Amino acid sequence: MDSTHFDLRPGLTLGRNYYIVEFLGKGWEGEVYKVAERNTGIPRAAKLFYDRAKIRKNQLTRYARKLYKLRKCTVVTPYHHRDIARVGGKQFEILVSDFVEGEMLSSFLQKQNRKRLTEFEALHLLYSLCIGIEPIHLLGEYHGDIHSNNIMVKRHGLGFDVHLLDFFDLGRSTRERIQWDVYDLVDLLYEMTGEASGYRTAGPVVKGIVKGRKRGLIRQQFRTASQLRIALENLSW
Repeated sequence: MDSTHFDLRPGLTLGRNYYIVEFLGKGWEGEVYKVAERNTGIPRAAKLFYDRAKIRKNQLTRYARKLYKLRKCTVVTPYHHRDIARVGGKQFEILVSDFVEGEMLSSFLQKQNRKRLTEFEALHLLYSLCIGIEPIHLLGEYHGDIHSNNIMVKRHGLGFDVHLLDFFDLGRSTRERIQWDVYDLVDLLYEMTGEASGYRTAGPVVKGIVKGRKRGLIRQQFRTASQLRIALENLSW
């Protein structure tokens, strides 16, 4: 184990109360695992931070308070508590939250025909994400790390259930950091429809949102998840 990769095996004890079930995803700050309570077997999700020594003062406290503030946002997995785990002879901070059913979006995409969604499916999934992230922006907060390894997805009826595995702490919230979330959402649409090869043959709806991934053009039309959601609701087919 190095300082940027844990590679924890199923069955390994984590902290005082959990054991590893499976790896879920990773971000800049750490890795997220499905764990189970040792006494009850109840599944949870645990974020294990890479290097305790490099965590800024009060970062985890701010992180936990942010999750609590956003507890009524359906895309956010409810926070439980903070703990310390010993891995490879070192102590690392962990945050434990609810475990949500679904599949990591990156894995979900790999199973699709040509490893992409149809434009109609991709727009529906993007819409579900916008609905979920909109309340976060309305509360003056941001996510900071929206990508396909950080999203759990499950088909539900004609749409998708989505949950965020992780947040990234960039410090206090600003309009610019909320704008970065929007750039990430647009990049997700680009990825879900096949990236460069898919974009070349994409229809005007997708191209009208992705805008060649030119941030200046995206910023002119979409500054929050709300604006992107409204645009999707008013598409002409």
